[in-house]
Amino acid sequence: MHTHILIPVALDHEGLAPRKIEVARKLLAKGGHLTLLTVLEDVPGFVAEFVTVKSANHLSDKVRARLDTIADGADDIETAVVTGKPGVKIAEFARANAVDLIVVASHSPSAQDYFLGSTAARVARRAPCSVYILR
Repeated sequence: MHTHILIPVALDHEGLAPRKIEVARKLLAKGGHLTLLTVLEDVPGFVAEFVTVKSANHLSDKVRARLDTIADGADDIETAVVTGKPGVKIAEFARANAVDLIVVASHSPSAQDYFLGSTAARVARRAPCSVYILR
């Protein structure tokens, strides 16, 4: 059983979050906790010069509120928002926060990423812990 399970949530695929939480709860040790994490990609420099609002701060608050809604007030679920490349930042977050399992979902394969979704593949390669990949 696992004591800290990380569940990355891409908000364009947030419909998968309840299933990931359900699977994670089956693998969670008594007294353990889950973390819902969204990684916001950096705004490219050529776009940033035209933006007058600090988009990362403004968006982070909205995304965290959305994650809190998904967590539905559960005592054993924390939420976090970081900025960067998802495949890298998820692994870094897991390493820095003593995560012992990451539960990710992978979309149906295509020619570009035949076996796994690109983020799921990157997480599986970089993770410092076990990775459970849902199909």
